[in-house]
Amino acid sequence: MTDKRQVEIFSAGCPLCQQAETMVRSLAGEDCQVVVRDMHQPQHAARAQQLGVRTVPAVAVDGKLAPCCAGRGPLPETLREALQSPGGCCAG
Repeated sequence: MTDKRQVEIFSAGCPLCQQAETMVRSLAGEDCQVVVRDMHQPQHAARAQQLGVRTVPAVAVDGKLAPCCAGRGPLPETLREALQSPGGCCAG
């Protein structure tokens, strides 16, 4: 399959961000391309601002901030919902 869903993890490298990355990678299946965006790099911080990221860790799926990340870190239940859709990439 050539059209992989893009999952962006906005991270500052802290332990919570690392936990979020582990969780996202465990939930995302082979139909997802997971990219970690280091908020210490200006281009990634600008991307986060475009998406409305207010806190890290945060996750965006296909260019949209996941509902679980609008104000607090990702929660497994709501992140799973964000990843699931027809042709989605959630493994479970």
